[in-house]
Amino acid sequence: MDKADDVKYTYAEHVAPIIYQHCSHCHRPGQAGPFPLLTYKDVAKRSLTIREVVMKKVMPPWPADPSYSSFCEENYLTDEQIAIIDHWVMSGAPLGDSTRVPPVPQFAAHSMLGQPDLTLPIKPFLVKGDNTDRFMVMKIPFELMQDTFIRAIEFVPGCRYVHHVNGHLICFDDQKKKTVFNGDYVLDTRDETRDDVLKKMELLNDDGSNPRVELSATNYLPGVFGTVYPEGIGGFFATQKNLVYLNDIHYGPAPEDVLDTSYVNIFFDQKPPVRPTKEIQLGTLGVGDIIPPLVIPPDTVMTFVMRGKILNDISLLTVNPHMHLLGKSFLAYALKPDGDTIPLIKINHWDFRWQYFYTFKKMLHIPAGSIIEVVAVMDNTVNNPNNPNHPPKQVEGRNGSMRTTDEMLQFIMTFLPYQPGDENISLETSLQQ
Repeated sequence: MDKADDVKYTYAEHVAPIIYQHCSHCHRPGQAGPFPLLTYKDVAKRSLTIREVVMKKVMPPWPADPSYSSFCEENYLTDEQIAIIDHWVMSGAPLGDSTRVPPVPQFAAHSMLGQPDLTLPIKPFLVKGDNTDRFMVMKIPFELMQDTFIRAIEFVPGCRYVHHVNGHLICFDDQKKKTVFNGDYVLDTRDETRDDVLKKMELLNDDGSNPRVELSATNYLPGVFGTVYPEGIGGFFATQKNLVYLNDIHYGPAPEDVLDTSYVNIFFDQKPPVRPTKEIQLGTLGVGDIIPPLVIPPDTVMTFVMRGKILNDISLLTVNPHMHLLGKSFLAYALKPDGDTIPLIKINHWDFRWQYFYTFKKMLHIPAGSIIEVVAVMDNTVNNPNNPNHPPKQVEGRNGSMRTTDEMLQFIMTFLPYQPGDENISLETSLQQ
C-alpha cells in the first residue's frame, strides 16, 4: 500500500479502531483471548506479536476464504488494515494524540442478544489445569409449565477456556418421559461411544424411542454472537420436558484448574415459527457417500468427495463444515442444472479449533436438481502439526465416533423451502434490533 509509506500511523487514529472492531471482543478479561487488548498500553506491549499474527493472517481467526463467498459477522483484516498495523509497529508503535483515542467498546455482560426469558446453568465443570484439550458432552435439562415457542437459545461461556460449542434442543412427549433430570450430565468423548452417551445421559424416551430433536439450536465460538434469523424465520417449539444437549463442547488447554459455570439463555416467542428451518447433513451420519470411504492410511494426504442432490428449490441460510484433526482444506459449492456454479464455502487452511456456523448475508437460492459437492483434503503425515498420532497411524471414521483421534467429514446446511424473493432477505439481524 503506497500511502502507508507517506502517512504516520498512530494508535489513536488508525490502530485503535481496528483493534476495537476485530480483537477486543475476545481479548478482554474473562474471554478467550490470552491477554487484553483494550488500551494503548495493552496493544503496544504486544505490538510485535500482533504484527506477526496479522501478517500471517492467523488472527483474527476467520477460516473461510472471503474472496470465494461472503457471510455475516466476517472478522478478518483487509490488506490495507494489515499494512497499517505493520507500518505502525515498525515505526515504533506511536500513541499519537491521546485525545483522539476512541472510547473503549462496551460489551454486554450476560447476553449479546438482549434480556433472556430463562437462564439455565450447566452443571459446574472443573477444567483440569494440565494444558490438555478436552471435548465433552453435556446436558441441561429443564421443564416448562406449558408448551412454549422459543425464538433463540444463546450459549454464554463461564470460563475463558471454552473454545467452541454446538448444541441441540431435545423435546420430549410428556407421556413418554417421566423425568429429564436423571442420568449423567457431563461425559468425556474420549471415553464414550455415541451409544454410551445416549444411555448414560438418558437422552431417549423411556421406551427407547427417539424424542424430537432440533439440530444446531445453539452454537458458540469466541467473538461470535448467537445466530438469530429475521422475524418469522427459525425458532423452536418446546414441550414441557426438554433439555439442551451440548453435543460438542471444546475446552482449550488450561494451565491451572478452573471451574466452568457456563449457561444458556432462552428467549421465548409469543407466536409459532412461520417458517421453521430445516437441516441437511452430508457425509458422516448423514446422506451421501464419502468417496473413497473415510480411511486415511499413515503418511498419506487424501482427497475425499461428497455429493448430494437437492430435490426441491431451497433457500440456504447457514453452512457448517466439520472435520477433525487431520483436516487440511475444505471446499463446497452447488452445481446448478444449467451448469452454473454457486460458491458456498472455501477453507484453504483447516483449523479444528475454529469451526464456525457460517450464515450468508442473504439467503442463497439453490434450484431443484442442483448437486451439492464437497471436496475435502486430509493430511495424515508428520507435516500436519495437529496430527494426534506420532508416528502417524491409520485413522478412520468409525461410524461417527465422537473421539477427535478418529475422523469425521460433514457438511451441515440450514435451509428453508424456497419462496420467491428469499434471495433479497437480509440475514444480518439480531434480537436487539
